Amino acid sequence: MMGTILMAIAWTLGLVLNHFESLYKIRASPFIFCYSLVSLVAAAIVVRTLKETQHANQDPFKALVAFLAFTCAHFVIESWPRGRFAVQKNASVGEYEKANFFSRISFHFMQPIVSLGYNRPLVQEDIDSLMPKEMQAKQSHLHLSTRWNAKKLKCANRGDNATPSLMKTILFSFKTQWVPLILIRVLTSVMTYVSPQLLNSLLGFIQSYASPNEADHKPVALGIILAFGMFFTSLLVTFLNGQLQATSTNLGLEVRTALMSMIYRKALRLSNSARQKSTAGEITNHMSVDAERWPMSLPTVITSISVPLEIGIATWMLYELIGWSIFVGIAAVILMLPIHAKLAGYFQSFRAAKMKAMDSRLRLVNEVLGGMKIVKLYNWEEPFKERIAVVRRNEIELLKRFGIMFSFVGLVFTSTPLVITLVSLAVYATHGGPGATPGDMNPQTIFVSITLFGLLSRPISVMSSTLSQLTSITVATTRIQKFLLAEELDETMIERDLEGVNGGHDDGRPVIEITGSAVFAWCPEHAPIDYSPTLTNINLSIAKGSLTAIVGRVGQGKTSLLSALIGEMYKRQGTVRIRGRVAYAAQQAWIVNMTLRDNIIFGLDFDQERYDRIIAASGLLPDIEMLPAGDQTEIGERGINLSGGQKQRVSLARAAYQDADVYLLDDPLSAVDAHVDQHLWENLIGPNGLLKDKTRLLVTHGIHHLEHVDQIVVIKDGQITEDGHYDDLMDSKGAFYQLIDEYSINASKDRKKKKVVRGEGEVEEEDIDHSSIEGVEEEKSDVDTQKGDEKITKKVDLAAKKDEKTAELIAAEKMVMGRVSWDVYRIYLRAASYRTSLFCVFMYLLVQSCQIGTNLWLQHWTAARPGESRSPGMFLGVYAAITLVYMVLMFCFTYVIMVWAGVRATVRLHDGLLNSIMHLPMSFFDTTPLGRIVNRFSTDIFATDNTLPWSFMSVLMFGVSVLGTIIVIAATTPIFLAIVPPLAAGFVLVQMYYIRPSRSLKRIDSTGRSPVYQHFTETLVGVSTIRAMGVEDRFILQNEEKATISANAYFTYQMVARWLQIRLETLGACIVLGAALFAVLDRQSLNPGMVGLALSYALTVTADITMVIRSYCELQNQLVSVERIDEYLAKNSEPPAHLPADSDLPENWPQAGHIEFRSYSTRYRQGLDLVVKDISFEVQPAEKVGIVGRTGAGKSSLTLALFRIIEAANIVEDANLEKVAVDEDGGSIWIDGVDISTVGLSRLRKNLAIIPQDPTLFAGTVRENLDPFDELEDADLWEALERAHLKEYISSLAGGLSFKVSQNGDNFSVGQRSLICLARALLRKTKVLILDEATAAVDVETDELIQKTIRKEFKDRTILTIAHRIKTVMDSDKILVLEKGQVEEFEAPGQLVKNKESLFFKLARQAGEIKEEEENGL
Repeated sequence: MMGTILMAIAWTLGLVLNHFESLYKIRASPFIFCYSLVSLVAAAIVVRTLKETQHANQDPFKALVAFLAFTCAHFVIESWPRGRFAVQKNASVGEYEKANFFSRISFHFMQPIVSLGYNRPLVQEDIDSLMPKEMQAKQSHLHLSTRWNAKKLKCANRGDNATPSLMKTILFSFKTQWVPLILIRVLTSVMTYVSPQLLNSLLGFIQSYASPNEADHKPVALGIILAFGMFFTSLLVTFLNGQLQATSTNLGLEVRTALMSMIYRKALRLSNSARQKSTAGEITNHMSVDAERWPMSLPTVITSISVPLEIGIATWMLYELIGWSIFVGIAAVILMLPIHAKLAGYFQSFRAAKMKAMDSRLRLVNEVLGGMKIVKLYNWEEPFKERIAVVRRNEIELLKRFGIMFSFVGLVFTSTPLVITLVSLAVYATHGGPGATPGDMNPQTIFVSITLFGLLSRPISVMSSTLSQLTSITVATTRIQKFLLAEELDETMIERDLEGVNGGHDDGRPVIEITGSAVFAWCPEHAPIDYSPTLTNINLSIAKGSLTAIVGRVGQGKTSLLSALIGEMYKRQGTVRIRGRVAYAAQQAWIVNMTLRDNIIFGLDFDQERYDRIIAASGLLPDIEMLPAGDQTEIGERGINLSGGQKQRVSLARAAYQDADVYLLDDPLSAVDAHVDQHLWENLIGPNGLLKDKTRLLVTHGIHHLEHVDQIVVIKDGQITEDGHYDDLMDSKGAFYQLIDEYSINASKDRKKKKVVRGEGEVEEEDIDHSSIEGVEEEKSDVDTQKGDEKITKKVDLAAKKDEKTAELIAAEKMVMGRVSWDVYRIYLRAASYRTSLFCVFMYLLVQSCQIGTNLWLQHWTAARPGESRSPGMFLGVYAAITLVYMVLMFCFTYVIMVWAGVRATVRLHDGLLNSIMHLPMSFFDTTPLGRIVNRFSTDIFATDNTLPWSFMSVLMFGVSVLGTIIVIAATTPIFLAIVPPLAAGFVLVQMYYIRPSRSLKRIDSTGRSPVYQHFTETLVGVSTIRAMGVEDRFILQNEEKATISANAYFTYQMVARWLQIRLETLGACIVLGAALFAVLDRQSLNPGMVGLALSYALTVTADITMVIRSYCELQNQLVSVERIDEYLAKNSEPPAHLPADSDLPENWPQAGHIEFRSYSTRYRQGLDLVVKDISFEVQPAEKVGIVGRTGAGKSSLTLALFRIIEAANIVEDANLEKVAVDEDGGSIWIDGVDISTVGLSRLRKNLAIIPQDPTLFAGTVRENLDPFDELEDADLWEALERAHLKEYISSLAGGLSFKVSQNGDNFSVGQRSLICLARALLRKTKVLILDEATAAVDVETDELIQKTIRKEFKDRTILTIAHRIKTVMDSDKILVLEKGQVEEFEAPGQLVKNKESLFFKLARQAGEIKEEEENGL
């Protein structure tokens, strides 16, 4: 007694200690919790024992009851969630870290999220930092990559071409997490088989009451204990399963996050050769699909660990029941193993082929989306749709074959348990008794056997899905491994001395030095196709603070030289040394989807003074004033809302802000007009510019600046042919002299005015009159005065204070709130066919009827009256017949739902999505990140391809199974129906409580992935700039942040699913308890056979109900993919491609090429300012019109208006692509007397030709890029290439017209791409040709040749030429000068240059196109 009192006092003190612990610890100790639980159970057992042994009236018993109460109180307190004390409230960890042991195993820590999600839709901020720290991207990557790098190093040191295994590395890296997983799985399997033993005892209890002798009746208490034993066993299995699912999902998520980080880092290090092999679509696929396999498939794969154990336990228990007969069934399974192995091989090959086909499709989709403006301008929507459709058809064919294979696999695995049951019971019924006599077919033997066969069927049946998921993980991991082992850049090719120029003094050493007759190539020396080196015999020395110009014709190697300096090329010979930090401005400006200011400061600290100086020097101040939110305006993906010149100046400003030592500038001046060119030269790049003390390498085609540079490097045929000062090269009378002498109007005059003092190295030069700059309003600021600085600062500050709402260009991805509507179900079922869907439901009802029929037949067989004889042959024959019908129906059901319905639905959804995307207006692509669209074609289409059919099938299978179970139990014990309503209400309430937060979390998960893919896509485009500037770490950090946010959303979604699982399976355990208790209470009137049938079903209903609810919720969540696809299907497309009025047009319209703009105004989107304002002018047939103006003046907008890429201001759409009425007249455009707004887009665009500002090539052959319709003969293509001055170069390539163009045309220079686009336009025999900066990226010689070709070959065509290079348009019939979207001047060039006040005169003089004698003679 005293001991009990002291124990009670100890527990009381324990409660006090618990209170103090809660003041200092954020969570309770799991060990104390387990101790409390074990003590509670032990005390309860002792109390029951004392009561049964008649000690209830004694004091020790009463004291023990009191002790039990104290223990129970302590258990409740230990289980109670903490959170009211300051230590928990102020903890920086998430809810998972704070949760105590009971909260974790019951997932109660998710209750606040579930409750919040039930009351209102969840948003990203509601779930921030919920995930454990070890699962975040940084930690998980470090955990896996450290071991992976060690494995790679070990294999490299072995030197026997050994390849490290990524799969093995993952398994060993997370080995500490595999141990608890395996233990939980084994314990779950063992506990699962306790229920059949309890069922066996319970049926023995029921059977005892069939005896007329009351002495044989067992005590009722035993039956109640057995019933509660089955309940608590089910409950324990529920909690173990919940932990198993959660732990395996978390491990899979940790692996996924680590792999995504490794893929991203690898993409930053890929060599040029490896980048050609792994396209952007394929690399994105590694992230979006391959890495995703781990969290999706691992929970299923984990079940395979306990398969041998479960089969062994079931076999042993069955042997106890039916003896050696079970081994006949096991032999049948062994005979089927070769079939399983063969199917596994097919599974793996199909999965790999499917993923490869998906890679090909996504690569094409990526390219088409990236070049959508070109696709629309050339009316190429249909040929590219067909090209994608060809790849998709191959993918669908594989999907069909996979569906057929899956049907066979399903047949094998679902029929295996029935075959085992049939064979085993057949042998037992005929020879299973003593001495090979017929066995005793009693209810206890039959229904315990059925339960055990059902449990045996689980490890066998899951082998189907386990095999599929294991194959998926293996294939996906192998693909990622191949990518991670791809060749990387050799960082030792460039000798970098980052501290070499610090201190400000010049030690005489060159900043850039290439020695040893260096050789550079774009592929390794021993590549399968070893192309000749691009640069040979390169020796170069660049002094500190010098300005060096690199000149040469198109495709001679200018850009390649800069690429060699930043380490992008293979160095086969020589040495390259660079002292100091490098800043790089690529030829095609790379703009990131962030604000203008963030694009410029590029991750550095914001310095207002430096920023203001750079903004002014880059000529961006007028542009900032025009932007809706100043420098806080969001710039779209790929700089979509900036003009070409603006993008290039932002790129220059970014480079300048880096305050680097060496500036590599790849032809930045070609994208800007003459006066901006002059401004950039004077204020930023030139001898007196902001970067005057920096070392600058400038690739340029503009010859008017060359006399002001310190060094000129002439490149021809991949070699440096001339290198020196301007005067030295002119004196040498070489190729450079000929170029200047022929193409520079004032060169000879200027040289005579120069006096060169060579001994002192000084150059005195006559002052150049730059007064014309003052005539340009935007350039009036004087950045060298304090007054000017104040003015600039004031303007930038004012620009930054504009309405921030207008800053947003890329809206947050739309996330539908609330439940998935029935319309989404209808969309999918309509795509799959209503008739086929109903047929599937009918077929599975028949399947379930057959399954129940087999058990009813067994019950009927065991219900034979004493003395009644039944033929085993008849029993086995009927049982075999029902089994055979079941197998046939199951195969047909799986085939119909996977192949007929599933494939039909995904084909229609994909084709509808593709068709919709191809015909959406360009404004959609301006405001929608590429990654967001690609996500529809990757993740969402993957769901419709693979997941949705299975989800529908699961809901149907488990739903019908639960319905059948309820019917069987109710038919056996009608009183059971009394607890059905409250249980049903419980299930419905839990499901309703769960479905709302679940949907929100699934949508957050889906939308959280898009930023990861978008950022990844942007990185792949600008990887050269990132590497050149050495900012990889910052981009890696951004990737980690986005990947962690995405992983946190998935973690929360999965934990809420586990919250549901625990509660549903607890309710399911109540069904077991109810069925067992009612059987005990009604024991004397029930048939043991029917009780066995009902309880055998009751034991499976827990899992079935959980699965039906989970499958339904998963279906709802997967239907979010259909909802997201439908979002794009529902958007209004651009105007029709074909209109009835097209047939009234002459077949060869336009016949003359007469163009008239009538009071035309346009804007890019509703809510933006007009970019073209009330323009009226007329272009006569065959007239050549040059269009000039400042960057952003509206030049390119005119060409887009001609092609109706943008519509007149009275035809606009809002952000949701819905037509809105506008109370204004946007005017019209007429071609040959026809208002183009009345012409179908296809007819209009195919009858106009354009060479766009951004030269875009697609992966494929040169032939496919020139003639995607395959309409022309090769002779026509060669003729076009000859006119574009590319025939010689294309002929030299391997395959000629069949030469493979890499993604984005990366294996051609930008100038060569421009010439291919020119040849493409020349092939279109149209009366109207538009050249939008077509020759900006080519040298003046090639430009002159092209202009001669155009004048000769197209003298009967109307040509509109937009050019920043004034020389290009000097021989036009008329010049159209635009300023701020309005016509400033429209006259013949001869008339305009006579007027010194004209804007065109000032532009021409700045460009050096006005002869001095002409100017002086005016």
